[in-house]
Amino acid sequence: MKTTKVGIIGCGMISDTYFKAATKFRILEVVACSDIIPSRSAAKKELYGVPNVTNEELLANPEIEIVLNLTPPQVHSKIAIDTLNAGKHAYSEKPFGVDAADAAKVMKLAQEKGLRVGCAPDTFLGGGQQTARKLIDDGWIGKPLSGTAIVMGRGPEKWGQAPFFYDYGAGPMLDLGPYYMTALVNLLGPAKSVIARTTKGFDYRTLGAEVSETYQGIYKPYDRYPVNVTTHLTGVIEFQCGALITVIASFDCYKHGHNPIEIYGTEGSLQVPDPNTFGGPVRVFRNGYNDWEDVPLAFGYTENSRSIGAADMAYALRSGRAHRACGEQANHVLEIMLAFDKSSKLGTRVDLETTCPRPAPLPLGLEPGELPE
Repeated sequence: MKTTKVGIIGCGMISDTYFKAATKFRILEVVACSDIIPSRSAAKKELYGVPNVTNEELLANPEIEIVLNLTPPQVHSKIAIDTLNAGKHAYSEKPFGVDAADAAKVMKLAQEKGLRVGCAPDTFLGGGQQTARKLIDDGWIGKPLSGTAIVMGRGPEKWGQAPFFYDYGAGPMLDLGPYYMTALVNLLGPAKSVIARTTKGFDYRTLGAEVSETYQGIYKPYDRYPVNVTTHLTGVIEFQCGALITVIASFDCYKHGHNPIEIYGTEGSLQVPDPNTFGGPVRVFRNGYNDWEDVPLAFGYTENSRSIGAADMAYALRSGRAHRACGEQANHVLEIMLAFDKSSKLGTRVDLETTCPRPAPLPLGLEPGELPE
């Protein structure tokens, strides 16, 4: 099989997942990596045998067709623009960006240059999410009317990278929200509006015993650091299909008992698995059932398959079809997420300006490492 050569920019905490997962998809071949901190990319060369170069050298490599952008969210748009200007297709870690205007520039430039843009999360291509999608498409719960999407926890303040998660470009919505909003777009199609209220429970958090190298010299263990984003966001997304989904994303909750996503339809209800994973469980309830029924997963990719979105893009480049984890979807998801704080600040509903196609479902019967042409 002819491979599609890719380069990785950004060799931080998420990059190992891509270096390893890319081996599942024979169409992908990582041929170079870079990082603004050269020691990070050098370490990946030692681990995976991938040459480490500068960003400029990577972008100038004529063999590379797709650049995987694994940098911090604040520079996602900049790296995407650099990638497109270098004549290469851009695939980014989530979120698509942190600013709607910058994200729009990426989309405009890609269109002008005839290049593709893609973005994580690609967990919606996992066996759990695809099974839930098929149940909706096949009418098991009838027409979706409403639902809930809830991701709550105490937050990662005990992690060595904790200040990152409480700074601009992160928080529970931009860090975890992409999984949930992307899953909802896959299940229901594009959204129409958002009305929300947001707040933060604490002005400061306290580090645990570990401090990552990024923050050494700034914080010591058990130092307080500022919370610069809202950490409890709640609202309602109105989808173009008519469904109303209640959303809560929070770092201010010690414990809760809600399922990650539930969809309620005219003929039944559906429990959707954690969209930050690839597997199940998937459960359905219909009129006449005594309780929820487990649904066997009808699709593969139930284990960690991150990079499946980039592999799908590579296959799409061959055939000319649309790729599933596309820029239009990621840009729409970004606007949905940013609309929560925007609606809260304005005190009114925010009508969304972007839209996207609902991604095509995966076909049944794919072999491991296989995707449709």
